Amino acid sequence: MGASSTDELLKSNSSQKERYSKHVHDNVHGNIYLDPVLLRDLKQLGLSHLVYPGAVHSRFEHSLGVYWLAGTAVQTLKDYQGLELDIDDIDIQTVKLAGLLHDVGHGPFSHMFEREFLPRVLSGSNCDHMQFSVPKTLLGTLVEIILDAMTHEDMSLKMIDYIVDQHYIDIDSGRLNRVKSAKEKQFLYDIVANGRNGIDVDKKTSFNTSFVHRLMETMRVMGDEICYRAKDYLTVYKLFSARADLHRTVYTHAKVKAIELMLVDALLEANEHLGISSSIQQPAEFWKLDDTIINAILADPRPELKKARDIILRVRRRQLYQFCNEYSVPKAKQEHFKGITAQDIVCSQKAGEVTLKEEDVIVSIVKIDLTRGKKNPLESTNFYQDYCSDVKFLIDKEERISHLLPTFCQDMIVRVYAKEPHLVEAVSDAFENFQMKTYGEKTQVHSTPEKKKRRR
Repeated sequence: MGASSTDELLKSNSSQKERYSKHVHDNVHGNIYLDPVLLRDLKQLGLSHLVYPGAVHSRFEHSLGVYWLAGTAVQTLKDYQGLELDIDDIDIQTVKLAGLLHDVGHGPFSHMFEREFLPRVLSGSNCDHMQFSVPKTLLGTLVEIILDAMTHEDMSLKMIDYIVDQHYIDIDSGRLNRVKSAKEKQFLYDIVANGRNGIDVDKKTSFNTSFVHRLMETMRVMGDEICYRAKDYLTVYKLFSARADLHRTVYTHAKVKAIELMLVDALLEANEHLGISSSIQQPAEFWKLDDTIINAILADPRPELKKARDIILRVRRRQLYQFCNEYSVPKAKQEHFKGITAQDIVCSQKAGEVTLKEEDVIVSIVKIDLTRGKKNPLESTNFYQDYCSDVKFLIDKEERISHLLPTFCQDMIVRVYAKEPHLVEAVSDAFENFQMKTYGEKTQVHSTPEKKKRRR
């Protein structure tokens, strides 16, 4: 068969696939052709749209982007190294399916559900809003075990099984297992969820397409790992730093977190009556749980939901919990940081007109990093100077890439909120006293504005 005949056959196969595929037009990626699979919808950025009105895209839209980029990435590797890596059409479809389905296990309001709501329900705590800070008791250990098994990634695996069974989807079990777990060709799984360094198409959907495509065009596989050209090291670093900036300025903005904390309180008030947390072990119930839970609470006239309704109405009326102040935990103190509770702040209060109670104060701990905790993710990223199929030319990042890259890459920010405006001054003063008692100085950068303290 001649080259022209082969080309015609490929075009014919491609057009046949497109004919029987679902077709979505995306403003960023153009036409996206979907094989017949199912997905559901949730806000991608949780409650950020209540502060940034344009942040309204859904997990459905995000997953379409991941699906497209995953397909583009694996096709690029096939074009350059297909024979060497033994990439076939099933591999391509598997990676695309993983991209499309990677978030089907998400609960409402982005990560707030699994990181803020579930820990407090399972630990029985109604006082502390602290990410990853369950007490080290027997109960705390059990809670941590449950939470480890209840990440959205783990729920996604359960949801995939549920979707296949519920809708009688004809898919080979071996192929389904390839979508869910990595036993060979680890680099294929790193395309969608890279546990080595965090560079994957899930995160790349947040960035400029030309920026992302430039990286994907030059990535290669060496030793079962995806590597990048040495000259692109700064581009790779910008990927991480830009993501951290988005977390700092948008996803964990002080007002966004205030709204999250209020919604957590509302869900806690409603949980016993609506059985919100009980759905986490049952995919048949969990898939029904989405951001519309707010409207369900507001529409429910039962008196026992009045507290939850009142909190949600406060959000609607912009009567938010008041951000008082924050400080960044010193680098030297992060290693043994044990967390801070509302009780710590209340116990630091000096005599005054207002006597604070624990339920008046909320402490929120925000961690921002470059995906690898305190470490620079470039330390886990391999770069090549030249490439050929027989030899691996990896370069010493520490000695030859740059001496300007940071060695410590994590901020841990302690924030305090007052639930009512008239408590801001008392909470702010107690927070300053706590800093003096703990560190011997005020570590916050700015004092709480006097105008905010005087609000009533």
